[in-house]
Amino acid sequence: MPLLRRELDLSPDDFFELDAASFPWGVAHVRSRQEKLLARHLAERGVPFYLPQFASKSIRSGRTFTSWLPLFPGYLFFRGDASARDAVRRSNVVANTIEVGDAELLAAQLRQIRELQLAGASMQPYDALVAGDPVRIRDGAFAGYTGIVEREKGHDRLVVMVALINRAVSVEFERHVLAKRKH
Repeated sequence: MPLLRRELDLSPDDFFELDAASFPWGVAHVRSRQEKLLARHLAERGVPFYLPQFASKSIRSGRTFTSWLPLFPGYLFFRGDASARDAVRRSNVVANTIEVGDAELLAAQLRQIRELQLAGASMQPYDALVAGDPVRIRDGAFAGYTGIVEREKGHDRLVVMVALINRAVSVEFERHVLAKRKH
């Protein structure tokens, strides 16, 4: 049963073949959970865009639910001239646009992601965690606990600090249960 249905993720079908001079690359950084709204807005106005999505499955009361979520939360890739950029800004869901320095590199990376999707690859967002990152445990018995990532002998550890006495404890967790904590 779908919770969030799959929506249009690429428009037009020849998005990656568009002329770079006529359709320069842009990246929209959208307000929280507004990626699909921007995609619908751009589709209505004929602005080329790519919003890669992945299937997120959850089980509740023995039933499996599927939601289609953005692979890169907060971002949508688009192509177009000044009028396309104006349509992006007028959507009222964009926090800012990001200038693309190396358009060829971005195109190659996104094309590879699209080809993997079309080949049926199961993709999941991957948050690069480095030592010092504040994190939250997202799954399991310890879900909701927060701390700082520490790398020790190739393992990720959650460090929980008691600031008042300047002492800490560390607990080892699998990387997939850790998520970057929003400040």
